[in-house]
Amino acid sequence: MTAVIIALNSEQEFFTIRDHHLVGLQTSFPTVRFHAVSDHELPAALAEADVYLGWQFDPDWLRNHLGLRWFATPSAGTDHLPVPQLLSSGITVTRSYGFHAQPVAEHAMGMLLAFSRGIITSSRLQRNRSSWKEAMAEEFFDLAGSRMLIVGCGSIGAHLGLLGHAFGMDVTGVRRTLPQGQHTFIDYVPATQWRDHLPNADVVVNLLPKSPTTDGMFDAAAFAALKPDSVFLNLGRGSTVDHQAMTQALHEKPRLRVALDVTTPRPLPRKHPLRRHPRVLLTPKSAAFSRAYMDGALRFFAANLHNYLSGRPMRGMAETALHQIEGSY
Repeated sequence: MTAVIIALNSEQEFFTIRDHHLVGLQTSFPTVRFHAVSDHELPAALAEADVYLGWQFDPDWLRNHLGLRWFATPSAGTDHLPVPQLLSSGITVTRSYGFHAQPVAEHAMGMLLAFSRGIITSSRLQRNRSSWKEAMAEEFFDLAGSRMLIVGCGSIGAHLGLLGHAFGMDVTGVRRTLPQGQHTFIDYVPATQWRDHLPNADVVVNLLPKSPTTDGMFDAAAFAALKPDSVFLNLGRGSTVDHQAMTQALHEKPRLRVALDVTTPRPLPRKHPLRRHPRVLLTPKSAAFSRAYMDGALRFFAANLHNYLSGRPMRGMAETALHQIEGSY
């Protein structure tokens, strides 16, 4: 009997597996044994597991001569995991995707609307002004007719592009591999041309994963190419942005606005200049928050478990996950 160890524990209940999830898995796979464990119990429990579904993997766990064959994570990225060591030990690694798209796209649009409608400015000025209508008149801008550039435009980017299109925006998506006949509301361009499109974009959204090829991609030259009054959003990885160059661009371009769900380091030091900058919005890597997160994660895992048990290829294999998120870049 295949043994599946599950350690999906979190301070946030929507990132935690619950009893009804386990009942659903056991009902769908009566010949598989599922066992949910605490993080403390996990290292010992892995010794008897064929499959492990969880958030983390300590390389030291490999010393126990595990019989583990497959490690699955609900995360979209695997840069926090020891993937090379796992693969060299004969353990298949899969990430997950698809169910992150809705909350991350909503988060990005929320950030953008906070700037476009002057909501951040209004929230700040309401504390000490009786009226701030004139300040709002100078601050807001129209989304309809503006141009959004999504760098790393996979399934999350496609969902965001659909929302942007619904607001009347012209959307350009940057991908390594261009889709054929999909998402006609997005004008796709190859990754080699991404810098060429920066000067024309009113909104630039960074959804890049962490990899050697993406580290520091948004450098001084990229920020210099941005429109003086553009909006830059980062919901990918903090490592893809040169934060010093971004801070300098905010100084040189007094109408540039920045929203970050990820930073390097994370969290930023309390006295970091970006924390108090009036044109910077920070969220604590909360873009993927969703009450339906675990439902989507387990649907993805169950589909892959069917493939695993029948010997069919699984989705999200780590050989490609190191280089791209959701086939995006």
